[in-house]
Parts: sequence; structure tokens; C-alpha cells
Amino acid sequence: MSNTHTTHVEFPGRIVFVGFGSIGQGVLPLVLRHIGIAPERITIVTAEDKGSAEAASYGIKFVKERLTRENYRRILNPLVGRGDFLINVAVEVSSLALIKLCWDKGAMYLDTCIEPWPGGYTDSTVPLARRTNYALREEALALRAGNERAPTAILTHGANPGLVSHFVKQALLNLAADTKVEAGRPSSRAEWGELARKLGVRVIHIAERDTQVSKEPKQPGEFVNTWSIDGFVSEGSQPSEMGWGSHERNFPRDGKRHDSGCLAAIYLTQPGAGTRVRTWTPRAGFFHGFCITHGESISIADYLTVREGTQIAYRPTVHYAYHPCDAAVVSVHELAGRNYEQQPRQRILMDDITDGIDELGVLLAGHKKNAYWYGSQLSIADARRLVPYNNATSLQVCAAVLSGVIWAMENPNLGIIEPDEMDFRRNLEICMPYLGPVVGEYTEWTPLHDRERLFPVDIDKSDPWQFKNVRVLW
Repeated sequence: MSNTHTTHVEFPGRIVFVGFGSIGQGVLPLVLRHIGIAPERITIVTAEDKGSAEAASYGIKFVKERLTRENYRRILNPLVGRGDFLINVAVEVSSLALIKLCWDKGAMYLDTCIEPWPGGYTDSTVPLARRTNYALREEALALRAGNERAPTAILTHGANPGLVSHFVKQALLNLAADTKVEAGRPSSRAEWGELARKLGVRVIHIAERDTQVSKEPKQPGEFVNTWSIDGFVSEGSQPSEMGWGSHERNFPRDGKRHDSGCLAAIYLTQPGAGTRVRTWTPRAGFFHGFCITHGESISIADYLTVREGTQIAYRPTVHYAYHPCDAAVVSVHELAGRNYEQQPRQRILMDDITDGIDELGVLLAGHKKNAYWYGSQLSIADARRLVPYNNATSLQVCAAVLSGVIWAMENPNLGIIEPDEMDFRRNLEICMPYLGPVVGEYTEWTPLHDRERLFPVDIDKSDPWQFKNVRVLW
């Protein structure tokens, strides 16, 4: 696998990074490699000193300022203008506020998740339904009215959400070819939804297993992870969410429906970091993952919905199924025992990683070949060889940030855009050199596998792919 890459675009504007944690630091060398821009036209605005040495080594301006409701316009106004680009990889800086500022200034925008101001995820005085990604997405999509030709603002384009939406489309085409189903070249949401329905896809798991390990063990009172700990704790503390499929017959006892918006998703009255589901990836086999809320759980389910009049004729169940690195699993267990009060110390694994891969892909299940996984098996060794300041997890995110930025530069006036609405072929073309082995593999595994060996369980044997069977209750 070569680290050469033919993609290169010239960009005459300025680029501003908001936030410069593990993802910002990992994206910067990719931006400098693939986008023609002088370092003096890039500015980093971030709340901490992390990455300041890297910025200095590239000759890039580094502004240490925590953006708040009160100061963000004052700080960003001189840095953002017509034709510029703002890359938001911060936590607790409102995506909606930054999009509105960018549009006022005539600039493009991209983030990796829709962020609220501080407290938006965890304020117990706010109803659970308002603390969901569903609510954040609906609020962001409401900005579309009257702004159809505004500068392109791409929502949620990292690895997941983001890259996995492109994996889903490629996986659908692969499945169609392997089952000899005529697919054509679908280009609209109606055509993609109809293809998924024709193939019989009932379930889509964003199935991820991170096996990266460090030579330094996790210590008590420390949260260890391979990417943003603040981001992981925030989303893990939100209600578990999933796109709710038309095949589902068993509504969760702790499930709640929304009363407005697209109605493609539901949420549970417990945190995602406390909700586990069964899933499968080729290298790991079957395992339990956390059903943590992510934007793609909602946007993919919404995008693939087929309607007949006012009725929902087809929709897959879509959710994240995430087994982070083992040190992060222990960290989550400790976090839960602290009633979700974050540990006093944080450590992101990077140079101390000794081995492992991040196996990230999409598991399409319920069709005539049972289940098909398609995705990236990027190792720490390949990540280090390909791009500095990255591990396997961060590079999957950073490659997708790069592809989203380039796609926006090539399509600069489309207003609010979700990953599912982008050209998946162009994005995969840009990302592929940075994803390690990208494979597709079928499996006969189902969530009913070996379930009754130890304990009698309440399962739905008539349909293995009911969420009732996928969810872990013991």
C-alpha cells in the first residue's frame, strides 16, 4: 500500500480549524498534503495547548481561546471571510452557531458531529428527547429553508458518522452484484431506498472493533481511549438511539418515539454507554458493542426510507455497535460506576500503542445471503506509515474529514449537506489510500447464535434480526 495520492486541489481562501485535539492534529498534515494552501493562510483556534508544537512546526498560527456563546463571533470574525473554510473538530462549540457565522461571512463549513454549547448533552433539566442526536439533527436541517444555495455546510463527516454512509452505498452495490439483483446506478434517496428494499436489507450495524493496545496500562481514575475522550463521554452519556426499521415487531419497553420531524429513529431511556448490542466483524467475529448514539443511525435510516403515500413501506433498523479498545471499555465501566462523572485524568493512546487495528465497517443483514460486512481494517502500523500524528482510529476519521472538505470545495454552494447526499464514489476515492485493507465478507452468524446454551432467553426465533434479539439484556 502506497502513501502516494493523486488528489490535489488548489484553494485560494483561508482555512480555520476550530478545535485541535487528536482529530485536528491528524487532519492538518492531510490538508497540507492534498490542498494547495500556504501555511500562513491557516489558523487554529482551540481551548488547549495540545498540538501547539505541531502547529509551530508547520508555521501555522495558533490561537488559544475557548469559544463561548459570548465570544465566538468576536474571535472568529477577523479569521473567516468570503470563500474561506471553517473545519469544526471541537467539542461543546455549537455547530449551528458556527454554520450561521460562516453563512454570514460567505464561508464553507464541515464538522464531524453536530455539537451543542456546553450542557446540551447532559443538562438534566432538559427533556431526554431534546438531548438526542435526533433533535440536534432536526434543528440543523431546519436551517435549509431559504438557504439552498448558501455556502456548503457539511454535517457529521468523519469516519462515523460520515465515511460509513459511503460504505453503505458501496456495500449495497456489492450485495446486488453478488445476488444478481439489477442495481443500475442509483443517484437519489428514492433509488437507494428502493435498492435496499429490493435486496431485503433489514438491519445495518455500524460495526466497529478497536483492538489497539498500549504498553502503558490504564490506571484507576483515568479514561483511556484512541480518540477524543470528551467526545466519547458526551455521546456515551446521551440516550441510546437507533433508526427504527419497518420490520420490527417488538418495541423496547424503555423505547420512546419522537413527536415531530422525520420520525425515522427512536431513543431509549438509558445512556448509549450503558446499552449493548450483538454484532460481527470479519477479524473479531461476534462480540458485544455499545449502542451509542451517532448521527448516521438516524440519517441512513431516514435516507433509505421508502414511502408509499403517507405510509412507511420500508426502513432498515440502523445503529452503532462499538467495541472500543479494551482500555476504553474498562474506562467506560469505571465511568458508569461514577454515575457518568468523568474521571479526573485523560489519556489518548498514540505513540504508546504497540499493536492492533481498528476494524470499522457496516454490517448489512437480513437479506438472502444473511449478513455482509464491508469496511476498513486499518492497523496502527499502516496508520503510522501513512500520516504523522495518527493512530488507526484517528486516521479513519481524518481521511473522511479531508474528503469532505475537498468535496465541499468542489461543490461550494449547496447549503446544508449530510454524508448520505454526497457523491460516495468521490469520497471513497479520496479516503481509500488511508484506510488499509478495505474488505467485504459474508457471514452466517446471527444474533441467535448459541443463545440458549447457558440460560433460557426470550428471543424471537421467527426473525433473528429483530432488535429484541440484537440487544444484550444478560
